[in-house]
Amino acid sequence: MNNTIRPAALVTGGATRLGLAFANSLAQAGYDVALHYNGSAAAADLAVKNIESLGVACTTFQADLSEPNPGELINNVLESYPNLTVLINSASVYDAATISNTDIGMLQKQFTVNFFAPFLLTQAFAKGCALRPDPSGVVINILDNKVSFQQYSYAAYLLSKKSLAEFTRLAAIEYAPHVRVNAIAPGVILPGSERTSDYLAWRIEGIPLKMQGKADHLLRAMNYLLANEFVTGQILTVDGGEGINHQGLNAEQFNKKEEL
Repeated sequence: MNNTIRPAALVTGGATRLGLAFANSLAQAGYDVALHYNGSAAAADLAVKNIESLGVACTTFQADLSEPNPGELINNVLESYPNLTVLINSASVYDAATISNTDIGMLQKQFTVNFFAPFLLTQAFAKGCALRPDPSGVVINILDNKVSFQQYSYAAYLLSKKSLAEFTRLAAIEYAPHVRVNAIAPGVILPGSERTSDYLAWRIEGIPLKMQGKADHLLRAMNYLLANEFVTGQILTVDGGEGINHQGLNAEQFNKKEEL
């Protein structure tokens, strides 16, 4: 396959879960796919077979994003896919701990993978775009609708994602007009296998649209951000309204409680 003509996309964490859904959708849209993974080698190999069956090229790139110089991943991808035009920063680590219970190791891990890596990958990606006759490119950072909350039980994780949200806006300004930088903040869509049905039902009660999202909802968001060339620096929250459901405590609620 000639992988110098079609546009190419790099998806970090692309072998499993949401990253895999993004990679498959991009392949269906006609992109060659650079599939990054860390430890999911078997899943990555299977993903390559499925993606190549769609008529595009796909190559895996192993990298531990907690190690120094994650930007080298971009250089490696460019050797195989010089027409790299899309970067999806999907890889993430997620550990729960309050501020009181967060040690330096956890803090460094969350920020290194969730913030430093997307920062440096975006930097290297933009440099690569600038070398092409057409320097345009698109970066999409995957956040979490928790950035709308102050959930200190996930202190290090949440702070790393909030930092990535602010970086999205800063990078959109710096890299305009050629590289657009946006983000998607998913809600309850692909919960971990440890989440029980009663937990999910409880979460759904807090969602104004009273439903759990699907991966397809995020894929539509990604496709919108890819297609709309007049959108940059935006965070597209896909969570059924959960992130805006901030009523806060008020006197009317208190009075109704007293009436019961």
